[in-house]
Amino acid sequence: MNKIAFGTDGWRAVMADQFTFANVRLVTQAIAEYLLAEKLQDKAVVIGYDNRFLAEDFAQAVAEVLTGNGIKVLITQKPTPTPVVAYAVKENNCAGAVMLTASHNPPEYNGIKFIPDYAGPALPHITKLIEEKLAQVIAKEEIKTLPIENALNQGLVSYIDPKESYLKHLNELVDTEILAKSQLKVVIDPMHGVGSGYTDEFLTQAGCQVAVIRGERDAFFGGSLPEPTDKNLQELKEAVSQVGAVVGLANDGDADRFGIIDKNGDYISPNQVLVLLTAHLLKKGQRGTIVRTVATTHMLDKMAEKYGLELLETPVGFKYIGGAMLEKEVLIGGEESGGLSIIGHIPEKDGVLADCLIAEIVASEQRSLTEVLEELRQEFGSFYSERIDLHCTPKEKEKILAKMSNLEAKEINGSRIVKKVTVDGLKIVLEDSSWFLMRPSGTESLVRLYAEAANKEQVGKLQNAVKSLLEL
Repeated sequence: MNKIAFGTDGWRAVMADQFTFANVRLVTQAIAEYLLAEKLQDKAVVIGYDNRFLAEDFAQAVAEVLTGNGIKVLITQKPTPTPVVAYAVKENNCAGAVMLTASHNPPEYNGIKFIPDYAGPALPHITKLIEEKLAQVIAKEEIKTLPIENALNQGLVSYIDPKESYLKHLNELVDTEILAKSQLKVVIDPMHGVGSGYTDEFLTQAGCQVAVIRGERDAFFGGSLPEPTDKNLQELKEAVSQVGAVVGLANDGDADRFGIIDKNGDYISPNQVLVLLTAHLLKKGQRGTIVRTVATTHMLDKMAEKYGLELLETPVGFKYIGGAMLEKEVLIGGEESGGLSIIGHIPEKDGVLADCLIAEIVASEQRSLTEVLEELRQEFGSFYSERIDLHCTPKEKEKILAKMSNLEAKEINGSRIVKKVTVDGLKIVLEDSSWFLMRPSGTESLVRLYAEAANKEQVGKLQNAVKSLLEL
């Protein structure tokens, strides 16, 4: 058996290969032993799952191990979004949650995400402890289980539907009055994931005219990838045009990420969404620290500077943003890969919340998102961001990393280097405010190259300059 390791957001693997019932039980036993070591066994653990193949069966296997260790469980009655499961941890004062999901990965994948008692992604010190427990469990080959019927009879299992309390909480974060006045026409695309019945129901109750595509459960996600990127949202673009909607709102497989289509069919990138939401919250008079990952747009820095707000830069992974939210009053925290949370919410990325807030912006502004973005460009400058993956052999990857760490250039692409950031990979900030980040993948033979400059042409030149510098 290959090593089971927790990545940026839990453990993920291909079903029937690494992701098996036997391995799920091993991981769950390790989580149980972590909870027992932390003396959290007197509180229940929420078990949630997405729309993937055998999801309910894997959830039952998790329940049998946790209850076998004397830990009570609250199992969601049906497939549930990750942020809703996380909110249920807070709502029910639980020890944490086990979420069975592979998020936006292909349908053959599944995964386990452990959500601690603070209702956000597990921080590295927690996953490290679980991995240590896992090594001990594998060595001992001892897993405690209790058949689900026995667990039910002993009162160790309850079934919950956290939807109502979550939507009630959403009402506190989203201005439903302005939505009711505007009666927006929107199209919702859950991409066959668990977001179905959340964004659409909330906006319908708020008075919007809602059409839904790809809303039914499909473990194969319609033959597509449940990742709301520009390339994967063609059907949403067509639907927005056909019904004359003012905005299209999508989610990934477990609804912790978002995808936005403007009324003209343009894809609004996560970086642009973060900028739009930050400006909107500031306009509403809300204040707090702005937190972004090292790979996310610096337009947020300009906004923080203008309003005299603290800006924090974290490594890639929402767990680091969630960690900041535990320590500070964070206005907004987000990442370029499509995760965000805001002040007053749990420290977990939430695609349902993001979609509803974007609807609020459209209702408030009474114009397209593209027009709002243009106004922000006039105020804060133009920022264009792009990421490319440089595929390479393991040996080539080592060479690239060595060249990155020994980089001695004083300028790149005709602009002087003013800052080097090594919080996650190597990031170089240039005098003209453009920047690039080289970050190796932890699981694949590739290096990710992120770049940001004033426009697409300048980003292309910067990418070419970096490739030339590293002899790629």
